[in-house]
Amino acid sequence: MSQNFQAGDFLIFQIESGYGLLRILGIGEQDGESVFHLTAYNELFPDIEFADAALENPQSLTVSVPHVALTNRAFLSTQTARMKNVPLTETELKPLEDWEKDENSEITDRSIRLMLGLR
Repeated sequence: MSQNFQAGDFLIFQIESGYGLLRILGIGEQDGESVFHLTAYNELFPDIEFADAALENPQSLTVSVPHVALTNRAFLSTQTARMKNVPLTETELKPLEDWEKDENSEITDRSIRLMLGLR
C-alpha cells in the first residue's frame, strides 16, 4: 500500500460520472490481513475541487453507508487518495463500535463501488 492511511482520513475515489468520498473509521486486522472500516457518503462531485470544498464543512455531508468492513483486497480494488484527516467523533465511531460488539459482524470482499451500486 503506497499511502499511510489512518482513522479520520477522508478519501476520494473516481467513478464514471465524477468522484465520491469515503472516510476511514479504523483499520484492524483479522487472520494477518488488514480490515478497513469505512463510512461512505451520498454526495458525488463533478471534480476534485468540489469535493475539496465540501470537506471544508464535512458535517454537511450525508451518510450513505455508516459502516462497512472491507478486506484489504476489496479496499485496494478501488483506487483512493487521501484528501484530509479530521478527528472522528463518538457519533461517527458508533457504527464501528456496534459492529465490534455484534457476534455476526461480517467483513466483505466486495469493492466499495459494488457495495454502493456504482460502476
